[in-house]
Amino acid sequence: MSGYDRAITIFSPDGRLFQVEYALEAVRKGTTGVGVCGKDVAVLAVERKATPKLQQTRTIRKIMNVDNKIAVAFAGLNADARVLVNRTRVECQSFRLNVEDDPTVDYVARYIAQVQQKYTHRGGARPFGISTLLVGYDQQDKAALYQTDPTGTYFAWKAASIGRNAKTVQDFLEKNFKEELDEAGSVELAIRALLEVVDAGAKNIEVVVMTRDGPKTLSEEEVEPIVKLVDEEAQKKRQKKEEEGT
Repeated sequence: MSGYDRAITIFSPDGRLFQVEYALEAVRKGTTGVGVCGKDVAVLAVERKATPKLQQTRTIRKIMNVDNKIAVAFAGLNADARVLVNRTRVECQSFRLNVEDDPTVDYVARYIAQVQQKYTHRGGARPFGISTLLVGYDQQDKAALYQTDPTGTYFAWKAASIGRNAKTVQDFLEKNFKEELDEAGSVELAIRALLEVVDAGAKNIEVVVMTRDGPKTLSEEEVEPIVKLVDEEAQKKRQKKEEEGT
C-alpha cells in the first residue's frame, strides 16, 4: 500500500481510498440489521448482543428514533452512531422550524449520506464507521426504507441488510420478499431473515415497526411466537432429511 492508507485524502494509484474501505470493514464486523418495507409500514430488526449481567440493557440500543416517524438502525461503531444520530436529530428539528413540516425519510437519508461523505475527503478526520437503515414515510406519504454507508452513498430499498453476514441475509430476502406485505408479513419476513444468522431466541432480537402513528417496539412476547414457528419448521426439515436419508 506504500502509505496510501495513512491519509483519508490520498487516492492510491488504482483509485482506492483505503480508509473508507476500512470503515466498510468495521460495518461488516458489526451486528446484523434488517429492514423490510411493506405496503403501509416499514420494519427494522437487529441482532441484540448478550450483555453483562449487571449492565442496564435499556442503555444499549441499535435502533433509535431521529424524528417522530423516522427510525434508524445501524451496524458498526456505536460511538459514531450516537454522534451521527444526535446531529440528525438537530437537523430534523431545524427542518421543522424552518419549513413548518415534518422531514421525510428521503430528506433525512440524504442528510446522513451528506455528512458521511464529508468525512471521506477532509483531512484530520476519519470516516464514520457505520452503515444505517432508515425507515419512515416519503413525500408521497408511502412507507420507505433507505440505506447509507461510510462512502456517503444512499439508496432506497424494498428490503435490505447490513452488518455481519449481510450477504446471507440479503440472499434470503431476495428469495422470499413479496410486494405489498402487510404489517404481520413484514415483521415475520424481517425476523425470519435475521434468524438466518442469529441464534434463535426472542431475547436476541430487537424489532421496531414504523406505522403512520409512529414507531412501535415489539416486546419479547410478541417476537417469541414467530421465533418458535421458525424453529419448529427447521426441526421438521431436519427430521424429513433424516427420514429420507434412512
